[in-house]
Amino acid sequence: MSIRDRNGLTEQEFLEQYTAGDYERPSVATDMVIFTVTDTEESNYRKLPKKELRVLLIRRGGHPFLGNWALPGGFVRPAETTEQAAQRELQEEAGVDNVYLEQLYTFSEPGRDPRTWVMSCSYMALIDSSKVHIEAGDDADEASWFSVSYRLMREQKELLEDGIIKTKQYELKLTGEQETLTAVVERKMTTTEASSAVEYAILSNEGLAFDHAKIISYAIERLRGKVEYTDIALHLMPKLFTLTELQQVYEVILDKELLKAAFRRKAAPLVEETDHYTENAGHRPSRLYRRNREGI
Repeated sequence: MSIRDRNGLTEQEFLEQYTAGDYERPSVATDMVIFTVTDTEESNYRKLPKKELRVLLIRRGGHPFLGNWALPGGFVRPAETTEQAAQRELQEEAGVDNVYLEQLYTFSEPGRDPRTWVMSCSYMALIDSSKVHIEAGDDADEASWFSVSYRLMREQKELLEDGIIKTKQYELKLTGEQETLTAVVERKMTTTEASSAVEYAILSNEGLAFDHAKIISYAIERLRGKVEYTDIALHLMPKLFTLTELQQVYEVILDKELLKAAFRRKAAPLVEETDHYTENAGHRPSRLYRRNREGI
């Protein structure tokens, strides 16, 4: 016997008369924060090259925000999930697949896109830079890597009757080959006895389209948080690497120096040594490691 609702309809009868157009529906997009770590040029060949955390941006070739830089992304197609759309964008923009991919957050603030109501289901991807081949998509004039700097400018606390508000302001600086993009992003955390909530706001922005300064900030904080208690940084490494190179990657993500001995104790369960060594001229050969296969 079919169950009927308060209007006397079975589920099949309800679906036959249901009109989706009765309700305003948002467009859904995916925006990709694609991180990689690269070596900077070092004039002295005896010194190890420094590392830079970089993010992939595309220069918009059409309205809105014509000429501004944006995260790679696009609208989700009717026959795909948001994750499938993100994987498609990775392949189209960076020429890679089968890489670390993690959903960040759904940004749904009204007015975030001047065209229409657009919700962005954002993703973070981590890529070994040696495997990347970037190519601008149909709506982009060019694609380029930008080095990332995300530093605390000021912070304050406000006591409530039943909680506290912690406000931090960060400077986001993205440096490309020919220009630098900057933004100031505010992170406000409200904690009470019953709940907690985090809000992000863009206080100033030069050169980034939409609310992408907010999305990048969110991704950096996610990456920094997870690098402390997971092996997420290993997804940025080549197949074989030295412990010094791995430490450099941790340091560039966290934006601080780490004690060598303490780092190696922390890294020990995440990696396994190989019988291979570096062969760089001017450097003492170093043992090469790989990701601990038991943790894969």
